[in-house]
Amino acid sequence: MRILLAGASGYIGKRLLPVLIENGHHVICCVRDVSRFNPEPELIPHIEVIEVDFLDRESLSKIPKDLDGAYYLLHSMAASSDYEALEMRCASNFREIINTTNVKHVIYLSGIINEDSLSRHLESRKAVELELKKGKYHFTTLRAGIIIGSGSASFEIIRDLVEKLPIMITPKWLNTKCQPIGIADVIEFLTKAIFKEEVYDQSFDIGGPDILTYKEMLLGFAEARGLERKIYIVPVMTPKLSSYWLYFVTSTSYKLATALVSSMKVEVVCKESRINEILGINPIDYKTALKKTLFKIRGNEILSSWKDSWSSGVIDQKIDLNLSVPKFGVFKDERSIQIKDVNHTKEKIWQIGGDNGWYYGTWLWKIRGFLDKVFGGVGLRRGRTHPSRLMPGDALDFWRVLYSNREEGRLLLFAEMKLPGEAWLEFNIKDNVLKQTATFRPMGLSGRLYWYSVLPFHGFIFKGMLKKLVS
Repeated sequence: MRILLAGASGYIGKRLLPVLIENGHHVICCVRDVSRFNPEPELIPHIEVIEVDFLDRESLSKIPKDLDGAYYLLHSMAASSDYEALEMRCASNFREIINTTNVKHVIYLSGIINEDSLSRHLESRKAVELELKKGKYHFTTLRAGIIIGSGSASFEIIRDLVEKLPIMITPKWLNTKCQPIGIADVIEFLTKAIFKEEVYDQSFDIGGPDILTYKEMLLGFAEARGLERKIYIVPVMTPKLSSYWLYFVTSTSYKLATALVSSMKVEVVCKESRINEILGINPIDYKTALKKTLFKIRGNEILSSWKDSWSSGVIDQKIDLNLSVPKFGVFKDERSIQIKDVNHTKEKIWQIGGDNGWYYGTWLWKIRGFLDKVFGGVGLRRGRTHPSRLMPGDALDFWRVLYSNREEGRLLLFAEMKLPGEAWLEFNIKDNVLKQTATFRPMGLSGRLYWYSVLPFHGFIFKGMLKKLVS
């Protein structure tokens, strides 16, 4: 069958794609930027990749008519303050274009909705569901709560809180109940539901067998990691304070933290349904899901991470990954050094950042990251998804990878930190020489003052880092 995958480069989409191909389907992958979509080589013969933006109706003409099914995995919760309007436009445009195709069945992954008073993002998900339901195709909604899997935003928040804080003073929403589900079970529900007539034109809640409070989930993670943790709940923490608490302690962005805090006050427990019996699925419990996830992390088998999405940064607009570094109206710090072992230097460059740090003046990088976070930036919180692989579009601490070609020996990073201007950092190897270039395009007088204020530190940090990369 020919299946359209809207959101193929997202957290769920990247994991769903290989399973669909394994099941014999040919997948048409919808992505906003082809340059940051890097499927494994063995998948390429079984896919078509089209660059479309569901906010841009003209781009949707690229979607083929000869389709059998489709998945809608688009969400904009942290991308903008008016994400509800964006999600509705995407849904409306998707419905209209799919109505012109031969699609028989559409599946939408949403959030559990079981209270009259919903959070903003759950209200938005419900509105999207109602919009997609108007189509001429058969429609199924699968509603999930907290997803437990390496790289999921929910799991990474749990992980950050438990691993960083031996004692937690927490808001009262930690007593809210939810029904977590493992990522492998989510993918199984999605793949088994497609073209299943028993699920046509219905909605189903999907979850694991455990109903837990967020506090119990945190303590369960601590137990799985062999950590002793104490959690004290106070009733006086406002939603805004709760958002700041999540933002400063965890790797989440402030926009996402605000949306999550709003949602975490709402109970997300599955309604009774026959979906498990219809599809023959027995979801694993929370402890087993944690065990499997931690095993994947230890083996560096993180297939996708929310940190690599644009919403993990502070820049709302789409960045062109083919963007060339400007040559005029900029300040530059250029340094070169002879290389003794090219492969060794490449290895160090492509392992830079994250847990490995930046090789020199680490304490200064940490201070810069802390200051960035204080002023609402991303700081060093995101780290990196894989310890030795960097792909275009990946997050790397407070940078975004624009270009990465290990064979060519060129890595180009764009700064997502709070700056009075724009900044790039480039590593380029040619003729056994490593050239390291920091470029800054200032924005007004404040940008120029900023450059001159950090110039003395550049001489210390960049010179030391360059030497470490070839040593």
